[in-house]
Amino acid sequence: MKKNYIPFLLLLVVMVLVLVGPSAQPITTDSKIDTGDTAWLLVSTALVLIMTPGLAFFYGGMVRKKNVISTMLQSFVCLGLITVIWVVFGFSLAFGESIYGIIGNPTTFFMMKGTLGNATWPLAPTIPLLLFAMYQLKFAVITPALITGAFAERIRFNSYLLFISLFMIFIYAPLAHSTWHPDGILFQKGVLDFAGGTVVHMSAGWAALASALYLKGRTEQEQSPARISYVILGTGLLWFGWFGFNAGSALGASTLAATALATTTTASAAATIAWIFLDMVRGKKPSAIGACIGAVVGLVAITPAAGFVSIPHSLIIGVVASVISNIVVLWRSNTSIDDTLDVFPCHGVGGMVGMFLTGIFASQAVNSANTTGNGLFYGETKLFFIQLFALVVVSVIVFFGSLLLLKITDMITPLRVTAEDEVMGLDMSQHEEKL
Repeated sequence: MKKNYIPFLLLLVVMVLVLVGPSAQPITTDSKIDTGDTAWLLVSTALVLIMTPGLAFFYGGMVRKKNVISTMLQSFVCLGLITVIWVVFGFSLAFGESIYGIIGNPTTFFMMKGTLGNATWPLAPTIPLLLFAMYQLKFAVITPALITGAFAERIRFNSYLLFISLFMIFIYAPLAHSTWHPDGILFQKGVLDFAGGTVVHMSAGWAALASALYLKGRTEQEQSPARISYVILGTGLLWFGWFGFNAGSALGASTLAATALATTTTASAAATIAWIFLDMVRGKKPSAIGACIGAVVGLVAITPAAGFVSIPHSLIIGVVASVISNIVVLWRSNTSIDDTLDVFPCHGVGGMVGMFLTGIFASQAVNSANTTGNGLFYGETKLFFIQLFALVVVSVIVFFGSLLLLKITDMITPLRVTAEDEVMGLDMSQHEEKL
């Protein structure tokens, strides 16, 4: 069997970087740091981290038994790979000194230099910069993991590692910088994305669609969930962690964090019930998987709007996103697009609905400090068209950028497993393990 030395070369590069990296700075204290805000962000960071194992259960329960381990590992491995990239230069690419508002200087926080002690982020002056970096890391970890549901049961593991590395560097980091850095081009234009509707869910959704189209359909099209109980457990962990995802994005223990927590709760609840009711109206029996998917769609849709909209409007966002995603799932099932776990209809479409409705329902009465204007519902059009502009531009860039990265990866190392390996199952063919 031909050996693959790419992982060993990558490990060698990282070890060299560690040896030549900057020395640690002394720990100091500063009165700007607020213990309450810091405590909440420490908790939020842990909450967001648990979302990735939650996603592993969510996806792992929906695939066939012979692919459960491989599918769950594709999520879990991001905790390792993306963390290393982030610490070495990924955080710098996302939040370093701005280069034309598109990407950060990779040397700004290289190997986490300058992040210890009393350093803070300009938009989060009451928490340590290192904590902000670790909090944002958890967003970077789960984003490529979300994509995996689209090409589940047919991708080579080694190739997957290369693809998500490229995705992190060339798509996620520039998008995070453009949207969340004070000098980012989308931030400067007034685009609102409270916790990742654009950066996380739209990017993962469009990359998922590109992946499904590029890798084409599975050899065996049957859908036989291995463990529905895993799906329910995963949904519970995702919903639990999402409070850190959204409420934590207030970057402090504040009334805004409470608002984001409340809108997150209500939107997901409304989406859950809407998905069940719509299935019943269409003559289907209410299912556990349907309820779980509805809950996640609601969480996705409220993410960009969580700190900008009222409670009643969060209910509307949850219902609208659930109905639209349900319809897109039905449409997708009648096409040849093999998005295995419907990542694009749920995360991509859910994220776009959330971004669009943020432009309609955002209110300065909810968040006067960070809202660049009122939404269309309040008679103002500027923010609505800004959100629409971002939605279109990001969609185009991420979709075609992902296709390019898939092609590059495929040229370096084949993306798709052989037909024999696919029939055997990825647990055995890729990892020599079984459930």
